[in-house]
Amino acid sequence: MADLETPHLALPFLAAAQAQKHVTHNEALKRLDGIVQLAVEARGATTPPGAPAEGARYLLGTTPTGAWAGAGGQLAVFNDGAWWFATPETGWLAYDRAINQLVVLKPAGWTVV
Repeated sequence: MADLETPHLALPFLAAAQAQKHVTHNEALKRLDGIVQLAVEARGATTPPGAPAEGARYLLGTTPTGAWAGAGGQLAVFNDGAWWFATPETGWLAYDRAINQLVVLKPAGWTVV
């Protein structure tokens, strides 16, 4: 199989005769849990919180610092004591808890719906 993950959510595929398939499956579940029904703490965040809650999600600004450095414009998800990142695609919807509004990613950026 040439592709090792799905094109939009980067969910890992199981390989034929793969050992410990549960590891790959659990990684896919973790990604789905972080991306589906997306509700974020804030948009444009640049500094990671000091003590993030498990499952906390942020839409990052263009020049984040600290543990988020180099992940500008991405979705940051805190899971199992560490941050992981996903690249949002045009058309994604998210509920921004900071402003209590639904936002959509357009070519020009995140916009209130």
